[in-house]
Amino acid sequence: MPLLALGAAQFLVVLDTSVMNVSISQLVADFDTDVTTIQRVITVYTMVMAAFLLTGGTIGDAWGRRRTFAAGLVVYGVGSLLTALAPTVGVLTLGWSIIEGLGGALVLPALAALVGGNYAAGRERALAYGVVGALAGAGIAVGPLLGGWVTTYLSWRLVFAGEVVLVLVILVGLRWVRDAPLDGPRPRLDLVGAALSVLGIALVVLGVLQSTTWGWLRPRDPQVALLGFAPTPFVVAAGLVVLALLRAWVRHREAVGRDPLIRWSLTAVPPLRAALWCLLAQNLVLLGLFFSIPLYLQIVLGLDAFQTGLRLLPISATMLVTALVVPRLAGVLAPRQAVRLGFGILVVAILWLLATVEPELDDAAFAAATALLGVGMGLLAAQLGNVAQSSVGEDDRGAAGGLQYTAQNLGSSLGTAFVGSVLIAALGAAAERGVGDDPRIPADLAGRVGVAISRGLDFVSLGQVEAALTAAGVPPDQAAPVVEAYAEAQLQALRAGMLATAAIALASLLATSALPSSPARREHTDAPASV
Repeated sequence: MPLLALGAAQFLVVLDTSVMNVSISQLVADFDTDVTTIQRVITVYTMVMAAFLLTGGTIGDAWGRRRTFAAGLVVYGVGSLLTALAPTVGVLTLGWSIIEGLGGALVLPALAALVGGNYAAGRERALAYGVVGALAGAGIAVGPLLGGWVTTYLSWRLVFAGEVVLVLVILVGLRWVRDAPLDGPRPRLDLVGAALSVLGIALVVLGVLQSTTWGWLRPRDPQVALLGFAPTPFVVAAGLVVLALLRAWVRHREAVGRDPLIRWSLTAVPPLRAALWCLLAQNLVLLGLFFSIPLYLQIVLGLDAFQTGLRLLPISATMLVTALVVPRLAGVLAPRQAVRLGFGILVVAILWLLATVEPELDDAAFAAATALLGVGMGLLAAQLGNVAQSSVGEDDRGAAGGLQYTAQNLGSSLGTAFVGSVLIAALGAAAERGVGDDPRIPADLAGRVGVAISRGLDFVSLGQVEAALTAAGVPPDQAAPVVEAYAEAQLQALRAGMLATAAIALASLLATSALPSSPARREHTDAPASV
């Protein structure tokens, strides 16, 4: 029974991103905005969680994991209600990205500790974390289909209204969840460390996110240039400097015997460190794909949100099934083997998926590639949470949970921001090249298009491109090859974004050597073993 409440909370927090990714086109229309703005809203949600999760973990240790879990759910419910009623993008950002993000930052570290405190170590706990991982997969699974159906036939706002109801149900079920108290004294919150962690993570993600507008090195707008360069590398570097200061501050607090935001020695635990890198990479790949695939299905192919959700169903279904089955093989399949197999499958699946990005969709090949992608994600989801929590003692579970979910949400933020940045940069380069190389397009028109591209290009439908050219007075015979060049640029950009996620998955194999190489063994403890 405890796992139902805890798993439902995990399901709830991951549901939002997958719901909204298939609703991008409708959000653009409802708020009269563009894809880049909605990309920012999606990214800020996971960025806020990533920035505050270490603080949330410490609050859980100091205030009590169960109490913090309940408080986080209440905050999350308030944000969901505000999002359901949002009249503008600003209110949407406040309710969803900020308030819900803060609620999630309280819920997730406490959740990780509560699972460990309610289930026995060994295979029982591995199964519990596998089920939680599977329910995270279920949130990703249900999100596209539910969000697509509700967005197409009713309103995306009903999803957030339903989340308020689910929060109330989880709060009722919390009576069956035992607290997971610390053995020693409760720590005091390190306010300086909290501020440094929030600022450092926020600056890194902000820099990557704004690269679509600022550019990476060459500034797209001379008015925002710094020393002749785009602000992006300066903002990212500033974030890294702040995180270095956080490391020094935490070590100082440990040296003088005061409670640090996070025990830095935890980052030296090889299995935990490897699990954190893999979690970051997994979520970077997943959210990067969940940003780019809906753009292909909706903007390029013109499918509605429900049709998009249906075509993402194979990812969801196979991820859920794999994440549920793999923990039952804990006695024969070592975490290192499972994670390496998962990343290897991801690389193959992404390359296969990349080959299906064409003007006409091959439904069978697309479904097979996305199903394989779900298998790879399920293998990772079933292992990494348990490895992270099993690498530390009982008193460090809240801190490990903060690190675990920080890695996940930082990966999610960077996935949407980084893949979006790669996609937009590739779109501009391919469009400029296509227009410049086409002899049917006059030099003066090619120059005007090039100037427009250099100022920033958004991922829009061909109909919007045609309308913009008509409004600019471009004759139809000259507009047609420009539209063709943009259509081909869209496909090239999508392939570039997906290729970037494949490279990340391949590189992540290097981080797996410190993962446990032996299968989990059953351990007997007094903790309850039933799910």
